[in-house]
Amino acid sequence: MKRIKSNEFSMAGTITNKFDFGIRSLVTEILLNVSKKGDAAISYYTNKFDNVVLDNFKVNKNEIEESYKNVDEKFIKIIKKAIENIFIYHKKQNIEEFSYETLNNSLIGQKVTPLNRIAIYIPGGKANYPSSVLMNVIPAIVAGVKEIVLISPPNKEKKINAEVLVCADILGVKEIYKIGGVQGVGAVAYGTESIKKVDKIVGPGNKYVAEAKRQVFGLVDIDMIAGPSEILIIADKYANARYIARDLLSQAEHDENAKCYLLTTSEKIISETKKLIKLYIEQSNRKNIISKAIENLLIIKSNTIDEMINLSNEIAPEHLEILIKDPESILDLIINAGSIFLGEYSPEPVGDYFAGPNHTLPTNQTAKFFSPLGVYDFLKRSSYIKYSKKDLIENYKEISYFAIKENLMEHSESLLERFKYE
Repeated sequence: MKRIKSNEFSMAGTITNKFDFGIRSLVTEILLNVSKKGDAAISYYTNKFDNVVLDNFKVNKNEIEESYKNVDEKFIKIIKKAIENIFIYHKKQNIEEFSYETLNNSLIGQKVTPLNRIAIYIPGGKANYPSSVLMNVIPAIVAGVKEIVLISPPNKEKKINAEVLVCADILGVKEIYKIGGVQGVGAVAYGTESIKKVDKIVGPGNKYVAEAKRQVFGLVDIDMIAGPSEILIIADKYANARYIARDLLSQAEHDENAKCYLLTTSEKIISETKKLIKLYIEQSNRKNIISKAIENLLIIKSNTIDEMINLSNEIAPEHLEILIKDPESILDLIINAGSIFLGEYSPEPVGDYFAGPNHTLPTNQTAKFFSPLGVYDFLKRSSYIKYSKKDLIENYKEISYFAIKENLMEHSESLLERFKYE
């Protein structure tokens, strides 16, 4: 833990998505092999990195039925309730089509079309993330995506986590493949003999997966390049230190590089929170991960709430908790945050699993220009123009002149040709 004053804070050195030439070159090599060798490369790298030899990449019906036997009924009921909440929220997101007519009866408008085929990456590794299935699949369904593919690395038993499979099945995902890592990204980006290419790849992953998504961007779309999880808490003297400590640790347990910030005007809150963090770490079953992440906890002592707001907007955290007496009073002043949690009964895990808003959020200051994943990420917009002859007669000379100014003479001729013989 480190403590500083507001005027001592600098964003320099806090960005974690630093360029790594070693990762870049390895990812490039794997992607190149996948693009050239298809399924053979997928098999090779799955064996190399996951220690699994697969006869078939696709999850079959028997495997899905088997997964239900390993998921308790209580969890399935909770999943269905979370699904309902997430659908309610995302159905309120939309991009509207529109059209309008000019005085000369030209028709101008916007057409909105869902993407045809997308892939969702669900990590294996340190934790399983059935919640990420819900958060990535549901907005795609609401958008009207026709083909949703899920990829996830297999475990040593050649299986995908049962809870992940159950979530995907409840949501109606028909294509699920036991592939992960860079090779998984490459498979859905390029297409192979057994896996059809997609239009967009979404979902969380480690730094190798993030780099693979970065490299295939342009061939396909991606959601974002996500870094380690982040939480920032703004707290005044009325905040509960127990809640603060627990909420900071809820993000610290994601991985050793998680970033945690506490901004407060209260010395008492600082003192109590530090003591409680040490106590709770000792009680945690993820002590090794949490203790390393908490080494980077930055506690910033501020003089006023305004100072805390300004710092928070500069940091632009993935998750922002506002634990002050009247949290809604400063909501309009928050301009950079992935997701905002107001008050002591809105801990960050409510957003991770259940409330409805998406938990796929921008990190590493990208909340200054990126938004949470939503329905709009699976929709594309096309403009259309049906210009009337009257409008073109009225405007073609000006448009032609504009083209000539850019030295694009054929643009000009395209307009002039229509009136040469009239």
